[in-house]
Amino acid sequence: MAKKELQILVADQKILNRIYVIRDQKVMLDKDLAEMYGVETKRLNEQVKRNGKRFPKDFMFTLTQKEFGNLRSQFATSSWGGIRYLPNAFTEQGIAMLSSVLNSEIAIEVNIRIIRVFTKLRDYALTHKDILRQLAQLEKEVKGNTRDIEAIFVVLKELIEKQSMPTPRNKIGFRQYGDKKG
Repeated sequence: MAKKELQILVADQKILNRIYVIRDQKVMLDKDLAEMYGVETKRLNEQVKRNGKRFPKDFMFTLTQKEFGNLRSQFATSSWGGIRYLPNAFTEQGIAMLSSVLNSEIAIEVNIRIIRVFTKLRDYALTHKDILRQLAQLEKEVKGNTRDIEAIFVVLKELIEKQSMPTPRNKIGFRQYGDKKG
C-alpha cells in the first residue's frame, strides 16, 4: 500500500473515531472539529453564534448534561478537562455549513474529508441494510421450505419401508395342474 493511501486511511480512521451517535444522529463534537480545523473550540463556537441562522437544530445542537455524562463515561477518562459549557454536536449538514463559516484552507480540506467519511458510512449502512433484507427473505423462504422438506422425508421413509417389506407377487407363467394357486 502506498504511503499516501495509508495516510488517507489513518486520517479517515481518526475521523471515524470522532463520530458519535447522539439522538439517533451521527454527529461530531465542537471540540474534535476545532482540533481538526486547527482552531480553539471557543473560536469555532463564536463563529457558529455569529452565523446562528446557518445552524438550525437539525444541523447543530447542544448536548444535555445527561448526554454529556454518558459520552464522558464511554471514555472512562477525564481528558475533557474542565469545561464551562456543554459541547455542541454537529450533524453532517452542520459540518458542511462550517466550511462557509470557517474560511481557511485547512477548514475546507478537513470538511471535504469529513463529508467523504460520512458518505462512506451511509453507503456502508445501505449495503448492510440490503444484506439484512436479503437474509430476512432467505429466512422466510427456508421457514416455508421446512414443511415441504418434512413432507419429502415422510414420503421417502414410506418408500424405504415399502422396499424393505416387498409385497408377495403372483408368479407369472404356466402353472401345472395341482399348483395351490390357480
